Amino acid sequence: RHFVMSDGGVRTGIVALGALLLSICCIAPVPAASPSKTPYNPKPAEGDLILPMPNGAQMVFREVEVPGQGFWADPRRIVQVGDGEGGIFEGLQRLQVNGTFLRENRGERVYYLGKYEVTKGQFIAVMGLESYLDATGDSREAARLKGLTGRELEKALAEPLVFVPWRLMAEFIHRYNLWLFDPAHPGRLSSMPRAGESPGFLRLPTELEWEFAVRNGQPALADGSFKNRLPFPRSRMKAHAWYLENAKHKLRRVGLRKPNRLGLYDMLGNAQEICDGRFMPELWQGQPGGLVARGGSVGTPGREMRSSRREEVEMFKWVADDKTMREWRSYNTGMRLSIGANVVRTTANRAALEQEYRDYHRSLRARMPVGKTLDNMVVQASDQLAAANERLDRLQAQNSDLTAELSRIRNDIRVAQERLEFAMRESAKSTARDLLRAATDLGRDYFKLESFRQRLGDVESLSRKSTRFQDLAYKINAEIEKRANYIDTVFKRYLEVLQKLGEFSPAHSAEALGDLEHQQLTHRSRVALGVIRKHLAQYRDIRRSDEQAWRKDFRETFKNLPD
Repeated sequence: RHFVMSDGGVRTGIVALGALLLSICCIAPVPAASPSKTPYNPKPAEGDLILPMPNGAQMVFREVEVPGQGFWADPRRIVQVGDGEGGIFEGLQRLQVNGTFLRENRGERVYYLGKYEVTKGQFIAVMGLESYLDATGDSREAARLKGLTGRELEKALAEPLVFVPWRLMAEFIHRYNLWLFDPAHPGRLSSMPRAGESPGFLRLPTELEWEFAVRNGQPALADGSFKNRLPFPRSRMKAHAWYLENAKHKLRRVGLRKPNRLGLYDMLGNAQEICDGRFMPELWQGQPGGLVARGGSVGTPGREMRSSRREEVEMFKWVADDKTMREWRSYNTGMRLSIGANVVRTTANRAALEQEYRDYHRSLRARMPVGKTLDNMVVQASDQLAAANERLDRLQAQNSDLTAELSRIRNDIRVAQERLEFAMRESAKSTARDLLRAATDLGRDYFKLESFRQRLGDVESLSRKSTRFQDLAYKINAEIEKRANYIDTVFKRYLEVLQKLGEFSPAHSAEALGDLEHQQLTHRSRVALGVIRKHLAQYRDIRRSDEQAWRKDFRETFKNLPD
């Protein structure tokens, strides 16, 4: 076969390269129970999950177990990610991790993450050599591969896939999925994990999946090392990672360094790895930007290597020198695959999730991070101070000679926590006052709207007897439309402020509403306060607004309630 190069010329020397590539790839898929060493699995281990690829190539995954059993999570799944001493985009956050698949024999949930970074050889197996050379746009890479044979070519193809634009990374995942799902070859899915009757599919890992795995997952949660900055002692970093000091910007083939405790290689260093979704200042909030990459690379100084490290990677970049916007390629950015599945697959599956949810949101959900805001920075700061106290406890246990100094720091933290507690109480009270104003305004406007509608009915009856009332009916209709639009605006404000009050702890919001109860209120405001209590309780129960029902509550409560 001849491969057409990006410059359009036919290079007969590539024919030999293509033939050699096929000879390297043509290895029969190996059962995961007894894996053998291959160019795609240089460090085979028990528990490897191996999926076939075109031309006899392979993609290897490792199972990552998460705590708990239920679909809707478990308090043990709350994990702290980020680093309080890391970069500005790595703030501490408490999130809940989950597993896509159920381990049937034990009822535990797991997900699957690529054992190695995706390599050049794997990309070529799916996309073809010509597509790879075109994708990189690098004539030096083509010349280098053309000059390699045998073991040296095998090594080159085992290097992480980099310098490929994002659209072709996505195309690689798409084509690989379609190849696996070909109905003419059902055996390709024999090793694919299943969610119910449905096989999984390939995708990128989420940032939370990636960080849970790099921190050694369940084993690290069990021994208390999950929150450490690195998943191994810093003195052993050279044994586990390729970074600036030992790699000098040069990528190495996958699997040369030691794996982490989950059997995953090169999670830190070598190529930084694209995760699913856009880069945001915090994991799940903020202005979305380009792509997000995790793990550092061969260009990252060792002192900056940490489990929480996040980088933004451009999809398109403005090049000021020639004033052009270019599709961007990164010399040190690659990817690692994960296996996903749809959440809702069948009607019966959805019904089961709904039934479990009814139990879950009444008990566990209020204690889970999804039941609390990430926007309330005061609450986040309180959590971080509590985490700091835990670290001080560990330091004091390890360094008795620092007891006096650590006690002073602990006292400073106590004072900060007291100030934060005061700030939360005052902020909740201010929010409650804003909410009562909005609710009282809504009550007044629903009464006026109902009054206008009743008057319109009377005027329309008169207009059928005399045309002189038609102009008045027109004016009343215009006022009704204006009043309804104003109600929409105020109601939107009401929903926003009620949700904000719901972000505070039940104790703080109850105290804030109690303070209002003891103030001198108009009759309408006192009735509005009762409506607020009802809606806030419902919001805490279902963790969402019920706009239609709440509008009805205001309409029915205030339509006949004058000033």
